[in-house]
Amino acid sequence: MSAALRILIVLAAIMGGDGVILAAAGAHLADASRLAAASSMLLFHASAVLATAALLARGTVHARIGLAAGSGFVVAASLFAGDLTLRQFASHGLFPMAAPTGGTLLIASWLALAVAAAWPNRAQ
Repeated sequence: MSAALRILIVLAAIMGGDGVILAAAGAHLADASRLAAASSMLLFHASAVLATAALLARGTVHARIGLAAGSGFVVAASLFAGDLTLRQFASHGLFPMAAPTGGTLLIASWLALAVAAAWPNRAQ
């Protein structure tokens, strides 16, 4: 397994753990709807990163495009969740439009995964 796949798996595990932490925090705080959304984005996309890594390891998807999609999931979900979490706890976001940027990048990453599945690897 390549180092890039190992890194994706480690990042997915961190995303999953952070998603559980945010869900737990949200369950104990009043008006924590932002944390619920942040938790969901991290948990859903941690699974997407793991699935993408598995597809890459099996050679099912185009390697470079698939790696870009998996990396995009990590960056985008982190932007989205990080912005919402900061807004909850610090009353300000990462930067203007961070959450929408993360959301847009998530959409692009899903589309990239579709392209990676449709575009055959040269080795096949």
